[in-house]
Amino acid sequence: MVDSICLFEGLYYTRLLPLVYFRPVYDLRCGILTLREKALLQFPDFPISLHCRGYLTDSLAQNNPSIKVNQIHGKSCLLINGRVIVDENFRNKISLDGNDTLYVKGDTIIAAKVSGSKLDAIKHQLNDLFSLSDFNDLVKQEIDADIINYPWDLIGNNGKQLISDFNNLTKNINGKKIKGKIYDGAFLLNEKNIFIDEGTKVKPGVVLDAEEGPIYIGKNATIYPNATIEGPAYIGDESKIKIGAKIYEDTSIGPVCKVGGEVEASIIHSYSNKQHDGFLGHSYLGMWVNLGADTNNSDLKNNYGSVKVIINGEQIDSGSMFVGLTIGDHSKSAINTMFNTGTVVGVSSNIYGGSFPSKYIPSFSWGGSEALTSYDLGRSIEVAKRVMGRRNIELTDIDEKLFRKIFDLTKEERRKRGMPN
Repeated sequence: MVDSICLFEGLYYTRLLPLVYFRPVYDLRCGILTLREKALLQFPDFPISLHCRGYLTDSLAQNNPSIKVNQIHGKSCLLINGRVIVDENFRNKISLDGNDTLYVKGDTIIAAKVSGSKLDAIKHQLNDLFSLSDFNDLVKQEIDADIINYPWDLIGNNGKQLISDFNNLTKNINGKKIKGKIYDGAFLLNEKNIFIDEGTKVKPGVVLDAEEGPIYIGKNATIYPNATIEGPAYIGDESKIKIGAKIYEDTSIGPVCKVGGEVEASIIHSYSNKQHDGFLGHSYLGMWVNLGADTNNSDLKNNYGSVKVIINGEQIDSGSMFVGLTIGDHSKSAINTMFNTGTVVGVSSNIYGGSFPSKYIPSFSWGGSEALTSYDLGRSIEVAKRVMGRRNIELTDIDEKLFRKIFDLTKEERRKRGMPN
């Protein structure tokens, strides 16, 4: 029997940039939970440690003081690729006993059971990223698993994961699933498929339509009058859904967000705002993002073709007809900003202008359709301090060091666009 579980990062984290500059891959959200939280839910009886890129170590340790970071417990460990969606069937596909084994799906590592001298060797290379070559001497077994390769995979799996997470989180609730305050004049359709936690207010005129999928609303959220939410959907703790908002199926809005207008099949990670009218579809917004009034994105090409997206400097055919906006942490758009199908915006950028900006905007950019220049690092840090301070969260010295490291890591993005660093 293994002593512990370790979630690890591999070489292909770059396919999920810019969403993972500030976090390891397993802290991305898909459904109600993050990929890490799904693993914790399926392995509650094991200590779990976290492996990450070296520059994220201090930040991850700061935010997870009770969890070992880039350390492994015990003499036998199951290492799980942080991009895997660990569901209720996962434990049936791998063995926690017996010989050391590498579990793969094609050329992708799913998990590895490692012990003895092999685990000792792994423990000495925890500052590196793992690849297949690190496990060449293990017996290989092919298994099936869902894995996140690109940002649009998070969106593509979101509806299914909303349903799975809802079932896992509510299956042991024997009492009422409606714990918050429901005002007269609010309508709950298929109420048995709705969970509303304590302190949440659902105001008059709200429609919660769970006939096509469940709706999960966390603690102390507010659903303002005349908003409509279609399931499957998730609204996180302390989030606010503004008056008349239209939240369509397959949407996850994480904790402490303010959201209005029209949102469809999108993930808003947490601490981000889209307060005003405007359309957001098939998109992923990181943390501390703010979209100005009437910001809109396209998620469908006029020719209904497959959307191509620039990821880490390379154009990738998504194979999907619907791909919207991917925007990294701490980035913002001005009023009336328009984003084309499959646009990627890096971290800590400010985008504005009267027409569509480039479909790829480097991290720490300032500008839009007419021109881009580099966003001063010092100013970006000061703005982040003010924004986080409004939510009573301090930007620490470790956070500031991380900002500076990411600015250095993204210099080549800006250089290729002829932007000063």
